[in-house]
Amino acid sequence: MLAVLLIWMGSFGWFLNLIAAEHAQNPMPHADGIVVLTGGAERVKAGLELLMAGAAPRLLISGAGEGTFLGDFTVRDGIDANAKARDIDIGHSAASTRGNARETAAWAGRYHIASLIVVTADYHMPRAMIDLHRAMPDVRLIPEPVRPPAMTHPSQPHMLKILMAEFIKYIAVRLHLDGIAAHRIEAHG
Repeated sequence: MLAVLLIWMGSFGWFLNLIAAEHAQNPMPHADGIVVLTGGAERVKAGLELLMAGAAPRLLISGAGEGTFLGDFTVRDGIDANAKARDIDIGHSAASTRGNARETAAWAGRYHIASLIVVTADYHMPRAMIDLHRAMPDVRLIPEPVRPPAMTHPSQPHMLKILMAEFIKYIAVRLHLDGIAAHRIEAHG
């Protein structure tokens, strides 16, 4: 039992180091598209800033809730993206990271995207990259991790809970166990 606990703690420590090592490429290479996996305001702002700076010609905001429009993001983020509005798509169908990957793959296929900047929270990036790579194995993925303000104090109990949940999801994705759980939910749901 002690050995299992030590392996678990060591693996969680490795995961925390993996997250801490996440950083954006500088300079950011040009890509065919940008995808923002929603879940935090900082992510959308970072994606809009990349689009406005010319890092890529198109942007997908994946996993936005039904009834969400571009103006819902730009006003809050202080970015006037009206000039680029026709280059921005809002995806409403994704409700999970796997859903983001499917939604992004369909969008990337529609626009013949061969390279993609991925914008999401730093703690979410490892799992997101696996799901996106599985959905689009021929697309070059460029991570653009965003550090949420709450991550400035990752040892806070609520952040440890979020990080532990993300670690468990990451392990499930690495071991291909997430597909089994999703299949069971779809079969019984």
